[in-house]
Amino acid sequence: VQLVESGGGLAQPGGSLRLSCVASGFPFSQRFMTWVRQAPGKGLEWVAKIYHDGSLTYYADSVKGRFAISRDNAKSTLYLQMNNLKPEDTAVYYCKLSFADGRAFWGQGTQVTISS
Repeated sequence: VQLVESGGGLAQPGGSLRLSCVASGFPFSQRFMTWVRQAPGKGLEWVAKIYHDGSLTYYADSVKGRFAISRDNAKSTLYLQMNNLKPEDTAVYYCKLSFADGRAFWGQGTQVTISS
């Protein structure tokens, strides 16, 4: 399993970023996927989740209405569109693959910094 995130960077409050996660080594189109973040000095927080076929999505209250998770199964790629960014969105963002047996795989993460 390999998960490679990209698209992070520095943005101003109110700005937008789009994160990508390219997956390989497993049948991406069959798997539920999650974006998770970790802010400085804080624990992990799940941000958004998406069904294998994109039919259902879930969002943390902290990002609802501002972030959108999507996927392109033909490209084995997961996305996170982040709009109206706030300083509290500053974190390392990871895509996560989980299995029912408890196994979990993470990418290396991409840093998102929101500052004026």
